[in-house]
Amino acid sequence: MISIRRAESRGRASFGWLDSRHTFSFGRYYDPAHMGVSALRVINDDKVAAGAGFGTHGHSNMEIISLVTKGAMVHKDSEGHEQLLPAGEFQLMSAGDGIMHSEFNASQQDSLQFLQIWIQPNQMGGKPGYQQKRFDLSAPVTPVITATGEAGTLQIKQDMTLSHINLDSDDSHELALQTGRTYYVHVISGDLGLDDETMHPGDGATITDATELVLQQRGNEPVKALLFDLP
Repeated sequence: MISIRRAESRGRASFGWLDSRHTFSFGRYYDPAHMGVSALRVINDDKVAAGAGFGTHGHSNMEIISLVTKGAMVHKDSEGHEQLLPAGEFQLMSAGDGIMHSEFNASQQDSLQFLQIWIQPNQMGGKPGYQQKRFDLSAPVTPVITATGEAGTLQIKQDMTLSHINLDSDDSHELALQTGRTYYVHVISGDLGLDDETMHPGDGATITDATELVLQQRGNEPVKALLFDLP
């Protein structure tokens, strides 16, 4: 079964310096029908004004993934990490038993756009951690985050895999799905054919009780999307 969450139906937060779209309930946006999918708790599509950002704040017991889609972001945290996250690189911060951090637009002239994703861990507490990496994303499906850190992927504290989808003109790709698992697709850019459905940028889809999935590029642009394989 495929359940589509259209981009225009997402929650919104606008504060002048920040314009955000919330796929699931977050902050002042609350919808009991959209509280997350399995261990996936947050997908926020954030646009941050030049020179602005999220001041120092704390988290614990959450796996936080960031993917910049436009511009670059400066990350600082209480574990001593100070990193520049450019577009296309994946960042994974394990909050563990507590971490303070900030994220700011690295540019004083141009806006920043990034996806903020929260995963509920299956291991509580522990020392906070930070990982960041650029992957070769030219293949139709590229695993970037896994529970084991296999094949150079970032390692997360949850039984899940995050993969990047890349489909060029008229490409299609068949995926075999595992029984009993839940899958979620978030479209970053382009028009994605998902079996008989067509998804557009910002759309999401929950897939359950399926054994295979056909992904297809539609429209005039290449497709970039994220695929979550969840418990």
